[in-house]
Amino acid sequence: MPLIEQQVTVINKFGLHARPAMKFVETANKFSCSIDVSKGTLKVDAKSIMAVMRLAATQNTVLTILVDGEDAEEAMEALTTLIESGFDEE
Repeated sequence: MPLIEQQVTVINKFGLHARPAMKFVETANKFSCSIDVSKGTLKVDAKSIMAVMRLAATQNTVLTILVDGEDAEEAMEALTTLIESGFDEE
């Protein structure tokens, strides 16, 4: 399975603060594939809460999600749906 890359915009008002970052990491950890997320030149492991918090992604930040592995498509679907739903915060 080739590497899948997709851009997604953080839409929730307070961005990727602690609670949505934790939801993102918990979702990423449900999958066996490797998952990275990047903002600009900073690329981090999506399965690490400390790494995801380093992104300091505010509202309207464009993130690039990169997934690689056997369940990559399912992982991408789950993570993009979570971000596009605003982490159910609104």
